[in-house]
Amino acid sequence: MKNRMKKLAMLLASKKAYDRTRSLYRKGVLAASVACFAVIPAFAADPLSAITQLSDFIFALIKAVGLMVSGWGVLQVGMSIQSHDPSQRTQGILCLVGGLLIMFAKDILDLITGG
Repeated sequence: MKNRMKKLAMLLASKKAYDRTRSLYRKGVLAASVACFAVIPAFAADPLSAITQLSDFIFALIKAVGLMVSGWGVLQVGMSIQSHDPSQRTQGILCLVGGLLIMFAKDILDLITGG
């Protein structure tokens, strides 16, 4: 065991190991420097355009969900009229109104915020 440790210490203390380690360190520093200084700036025309497009996309998805909920509400109201079920009719009307609120959420928010 002691013999192996001595050989390992001698190998690490040798000039060859020192040169390899130093070369590896220099290559790492050079790669890090190139990575830091070779940054290409992106000149965007309007930085908020991406956020605006994402917001429009999300509100379009919300509007589609509101349309589906409203359609389900209309279906429930129709089925309640056919089966003469007042509780289902109430649930269908609430579902219809909730879907309409979801559909026009962006317009309602714009009216509230004044934008």
